[in-house]
Amino acid sequence: MTGRVVAAILIAGFFAVALLPQSTRAATLNLATVNCEKYESEVLASTVPGLAADPIDTVMWLFGFAIAKSGERAMYGDSLTAFGFALDAECKNNPGSSLLDAVTSVKSKRDNPMDLTRLDCATFETRHTNLRKTDSESANTLMMWLFGYAVGLSGGHLLDADSLGKFDAGLAERCANQPGDSLFDALNAPNPAVPTLKSPTHAKPAHTKRAAPLPALPTPAAPVPAVPTSDAPRPVIPQP
Repeated sequence: MTGRVVAAILIAGFFAVALLPQSTRAATLNLATVNCEKYESEVLASTVPGLAADPIDTVMWLFGFAIAKSGERAMYGDSLTAFGFALDAECKNNPGSSLLDAVTSVKSKRDNPMDLTRLDCATFETRHTNLRKTDSESANTLMMWLFGYAVGLSGGHLLDADSLGKFDAGLAERCANQPGDSLFDALNAPNPAVPTLKSPTHAKPAHTKRAAPLPALPTPAAPVPAVPTSDAPRPVIPQP
């Protein structure tokens, strides 16, 4: 699934201590203690024991985290690949830097913003449920971005990919209870998969570009855009 495919989904309205071992096979990635060299040689190579996320989902989580830490309230569907290459360059130039420093300092292009404050919770859940039925892999990748964003808002810096299901369920429950809330508000609310480290963040909107208007929901008379198939290429992730 390319960054352009992710954008198409959104536009269509579907829209250690480096590694801390857990009691199960899962591992938590601590961005503050994992350095760039380890990220390049082990995380992207999927050789970290117990780390559940594949490299694409890991970069997606980091991208969401970076956007939250920058104070923006938008999702950039066309920009995953650009972020991945920019982070790769930052880490190759500064191998001893922590992954946290690299992620929060890297600059990359951010195209086609989707304003998280203008999409209500109920609409998001309906669209995401439909996407999950037709392409569960893409649905999980999208949820990883939202998971990273929520952790960034909370002030945390731990990537626990094994908690994605818990995060998804917590977000769905929040949207069911507060369907009129914006997706941003739901991501900023308490979630069982996101440790609460500080008061909710009041993120700033991006100053460089105005978010594109939300697309209308597909109607029975309008064809629903195709959802990527399992044969569709996923984003190119830089190799070490």
